[in-house]
Amino acid sequence: MNLIISMEQNLSDILKFLKLLHLFQQVRRATLVTGEDRQENDFEHSYQLAMLGWYLIERKKLKLDSSLVVKYSLVHDLVEAYAGDTYTYGLVEKEVKHEKETKAQKKLEEEFADFPEMNALIKNYEERNDEESRFVYALDKIIPMLNNYSDNGRTWKKHNITLEMLINQKQGKVEVSPECKAYFDELVEKLLNRPDLFPKD
Repeated sequence: MNLIISMEQNLSDILKFLKLLHLFQQVRRATLVTGEDRQENDFEHSYQLAMLGWYLIERKKLKLDSSLVVKYSLVHDLVEAYAGDTYTYGLVEKEVKHEKETKAQKKLEEEFADFPEMNALIKNYEERNDEESRFVYALDKIIPMLNNYSDNGRTWKKHNITLEMLINQKQGKVEVSPECKAYFDELVEKLLNRPDLFPKD
């Protein structure tokens, strides 16, 4: 009897966490999925960020903890399961972004007090006190640009995003990571030669 109760408790915990992941998977982002007529979700974005970060560390022999980078990548947007995504260029939404995400973070801490490492990593990522969190933060700003570059600028054209807007929005943010800043600068150089990726207006 005790074994059955214990198994039910374990399953309850799993289902509770799985519900959080389902909510996270349902959060849609502005960027269109390359080659598909739909928006990417937070699940896909976080996995892509984790894999690309891990790849760059291995490929470029960066002096970063790849395990920590992967974990930061997986949790960096997790508050959006409760707060939703904030469109980068939506000025009205940006005003309430911090308040919504702070409430969501507290809710995660309360509901998943049994997962202290996850909660600590979310907090550490927001504070960006180590090189790994800064690397993930900066790479997170570049990934949508890379996806749009690969997808012939569909999202940029759809939302009337210009190269000037991209640079103004992202340049100061990617500077927290020298490695990512170099990738950003190289990408901007490519985009300067690809006006066809942006709205004609």
